[in-house]
Amino acid sequence: MKNKLVFFLVLVSFPGVSQDLLDELEKKAEPETVYTTATFKGTRLVNGQSIETKGRGALEFIFAHRFGRLNSGAYELFGLDQAYVRLGLEYGITDRLGAGIGRNSEDKTMDAYVRYKFLRQHSGESSMPVTVTAFGMAAVKTSPRKEDVTFDIQFEDRLSYTGQLLIARKMNSALSLQLMPTIVHKNTVDPTIEKNDQVAVGIGGRVKLTRSVALTTEYYHRVGVPTGNPYFNPLGFGVDIETGGHVFQLVLTNTRGLTERAYLTETSGDFFNGDIHFGFNITRTFQLKKK
Repeated sequence: MKNKLVFFLVLVSFPGVSQDLLDELEKKAEPETVYTTATFKGTRLVNGQSIETKGRGALEFIFAHRFGRLNSGAYELFGLDQAYVRLGLEYGITDRLGAGIGRNSEDKTMDAYVRYKFLRQHSGESSMPVTVTAFGMAAVKTSPRKEDVTFDIQFEDRLSYTGQLLIARKMNSALSLQLMPTIVHKNTVDPTIEKNDQVAVGIGGRVKLTRSVALTTEYYHRVGVPTGNPYFNPLGFGVDIETGGHVFQLVLTNTRGLTERAYLTETSGDFFNGDIHFGFNITRTFQLKKK
């Protein structure tokens, strides 16, 4: 009782001190903003993008590989005799803004893209239930060469563009989900089977099994596809294995395309008919600037 009386007298006698103490108590009472991290292990879910961005000054080397179809038979060693590769680099300009380039051997496509994480999932005084990253890509398909075709083809005919919103939520330490509304524009198409603009809605997710191993999946449903279109919706499953600065992904998918234009609008295989490509994605990150 005596101690409480002394404390009260001090507060009354020194109002400036009491106000400072009250302000400090109020600050401590305010909940701290906690941002969600590691929603996914890498910048790729399976074939497509995730909401993750590289940290400032980080350079990621991406090596993506798809073999031929498993149902191609023993003569083709169940697809292992064929190989389709994309080599790419992505650099973190800031912790939330990145840019990348790449080249896909399957259709000799060069691509360049940017991604920006403009909303981050967090809790605290205010909360945000999801992380949202905007992704934009431009690509040029250099095959076939102009001298190899009998029809007139211009540079602009080879161009395509992709825009995506990647919306993800880390439900808990083991489960993350992602929604991917997407539009792909191709400057030149065969109007009997395609439109210049292809809208697709993708869903995907990750289930963490151990500290370094996770299962991933993604599926894109194309909207408004013309009758007679010979292509299929892309579906993929993966196993992510994290080993230090590497993320190694084993992949089963019905597409051999490794750019958005290719796998979203030109997937020629039916997953449920055995047209499955085994492959992998390997990423290695180098820190070029101090954090």
